[in-house]
Amino acid sequence: MTDDQPTPAAADPRQALGALRAEIGKAVVGQDAAVTGLVVAILCGGHVLLEGVPGVAKTLLIRTLSTALNLETKRIQFTPDLMPGDVTGSLVYDARTAEFSFQPGPVFTNLLLADEINRTPPKTQASLLEAMEEHQVTVDGEPRKLPEPFLVAATQNPLEYEGTYPLPEAQLDRFLLKLILPLPERDQEFQVLSRHAAGFDPRDLAAAGVRPVAGPADLAAARAAIAKLTVSPEVLAYIVDLCRATRQHPSLSLGVSPRGATALLNTARAWAWLAGRDYVSPDDVKALALPTLRHRVQLRAEAEMEGVTADTVIQAVLAQTPAPR
Repeated sequence: MTDDQPTPAAADPRQALGALRAEIGKAVVGQDAAVTGLVVAILCGGHVLLEGVPGVAKTLLIRTLSTALNLETKRIQFTPDLMPGDVTGSLVYDARTAEFSFQPGPVFTNLLLADEINRTPPKTQASLLEAMEEHQVTVDGEPRKLPEPFLVAATQNPLEYEGTYPLPEAQLDRFLLKLILPLPERDQEFQVLSRHAAGFDPRDLAAAGVRPVAGPADLAAARAAIAKLTVSPEVLAYIVDLCRATRQHPSLSLGVSPRGATALLNTARAWAWLAGRDYVSPDDVKALALPTLRHRVQLRAEAEMEGVTADTVIQAVLAQTPAPR
């Protein structure tokens, strides 16, 4: 935790988690969709991939979220020479005891900021797979559990930028959401400059007034409540039909896997809970379809050449698949 004393659970965890948006807004202007996506991901216990050009507050957003949730956070700057042991930790020889001891890597934290993850080779990217899937790392044959909650928030620049490596499909599928951070509108950019002109320092969140408004206890209570939400067979069938439609779409060489269908169910439940309902509606599924599915499909080469994107395909599937009443 960021403080010596853990943040006690609020009487209403939904209210506590809902207060995150206002708290993050003290440091980050705009990016409401990304903020909501991050809240949904941490409620589901999933990981997030943030994509955007440099300078759109990806790193600041994660740092502010960890402060508002009173979670320990560590940052790894992914570079071409980063080794897997730099992420997970390694055995180090101690000359005084003549024994090897394990030195934990930065992955041993609550919220891991994997900055510019697509700037390191696939071997190092893959070192996160076990941590993301099993919440543990294995070093020298011994598994070591990670703290709970555990979430990887990875940032990447678009692939047309020089010096990047595409993430392996297996790793992309481990991310619950892929959130796109756009450039700000003119009035939002004016507000950013106004804050900096007034003395805002992005390295000093305490001075900006950012404080913990929720904590691990609230997350645990929220997850327990979300697990009780009712999901009708009709909505389950709608999720299945959406995902199966991507596997038959002519623009895609790879559709959404069953893991992706499960992810869409989980994110829709979290979204419904945040909205104050005890059931999941088709609109909840539609609201989370793009960020949950866009990174789980693969375009055919000819479709990419024609300017087709994963988002346009998923939007077409949403328009063509009948939703239950």
